[in-house]
Amino acid sequence: MPEKPKLSVYWASSCGGCEIAVVNLHEKLLDIDRSLDFVFCPCLLDTKVADVEAMADRSIAITFFNGAIRTGENEEMARLLRKKSELLIAFGACSVGGSIPALSNLHSRESHLRTNFLDSPALDNPGGVLPQTRTEVAEGTLELPAFFDTVKTLAQVVDVDYFVPGCPPEPHQIWNIVEAVIQGKPLPPQGETLGAGASSVCAECSRQKEDKTVSRFYRTWEIVPNSSQCLLEQGLVCMGIATRQGCGALCPAVNMPCTGCYGPPDGVRDQGAKMISALGSVIDIGPYKGMTEAEVVAKTDAVLDSLPDLAGGFYRYSMAGSLLRRSR
Repeated sequence: MPEKPKLSVYWASSCGGCEIAVVNLHEKLLDIDRSLDFVFCPCLLDTKVADVEAMADRSIAITFFNGAIRTGENEEMARLLRKKSELLIAFGACSVGGSIPALSNLHSRESHLRTNFLDSPALDNPGGVLPQTRTEVAEGTLELPAFFDTVKTLAQVVDVDYFVPGCPPEPHQIWNIVEAVIQGKPLPPQGETLGAGASSVCAECSRQKEDKTVSRFYRTWEIVPNSSQCLLEQGLVCMGIATRQGCGALCPAVNMPCTGCYGPPDGVRDQGAKMISALGSVIDIGPYKGMTEAEVVAKTDAVLDSLPDLAGGFYRYSMAGSLLRRSR
């Protein structure tokens, strides 16, 4: 019997939702089991890193690598799985753009350690001890991975064959990739984004869009939006205009604004900058006639002050891959 192609799934700095998306393949997991040898997945299998190291280079047909690169262990595993995999796929928003872990880039490594190990009122640490990568104790040597100052995307560390966005990716998009490998179908050019389109979520959103201006913005709990009108035009910060299509506009379909988990569309380098540009065209600060410069500034500031959490809103899924990348 010929040897089945190998499949691996690895999580770096992430929440585990991408593994749940794999499990949500439901009965198609049986098809995967018939056609692929699932060799490595730390949250599901007991395969050791040493077992992966012993594999021949490029012997794993597909590795779905989810999670951002936060620690030395994350980077070490990224390099190992790149070496052992035929196809290395940046799987999910954390791997593709940094996502929630990369909002940590707004602070320094030192400030994280100080907050968590020195300044927290729940701690008892009179000696001011901080985690070290290597510590000698009576029982032997304790080792921890290096904690990096900057969270990176997978592609900022190793070459990536394909990108699958989403928080998490949709199960049917996962199946499309696995099925193509199982059946030997031709794959797109290297570096392509799979399971998504080139345009924005607005292109697949059924809500009615008009040329309206917004005089203030709302948090989702502050209003009950009209179920048919564009959410952005109602003052909710919907990231659909700055987000790649492919999810089917699932969130706007249930009266919730898009939060941007598919990352920027084709041709957009910075998702947050695209959103800022879009808001500039809908903010109502006129009419200018009869207004002093100070009045225009004050009115503009009032509208902008109603925007909640600019960094967490505009760069929630893309900070590490953005032009900002981190605080300077």
